[in-house]
Amino acid sequence: MLAAICILSLAASILSSFLLLLGLFRPVLVLWFLDRSNRLKVIQFYGTSTFLFTGLYFFSKMLG
Repeated sequence: MLAAICILSLAASILSSFLLLLGLFRPVLVLWFLDRSNRLKVIQFYGTSTFLFTGLYFFSKMLG
């Protein structure tokens, strides 16, 4: 179970960091669901998720 959490958090971290980089070039591609999209919102949304999923990955690796 812990290995599955580790793999899923690593995949989510990689995906959110890719979307963060993509959103820094074209914010409308990754924030299409918001009425206004800019780079600050991309950093807030995907930067936070990248940070949280990376932290979850390292925490689960530390436990296992």
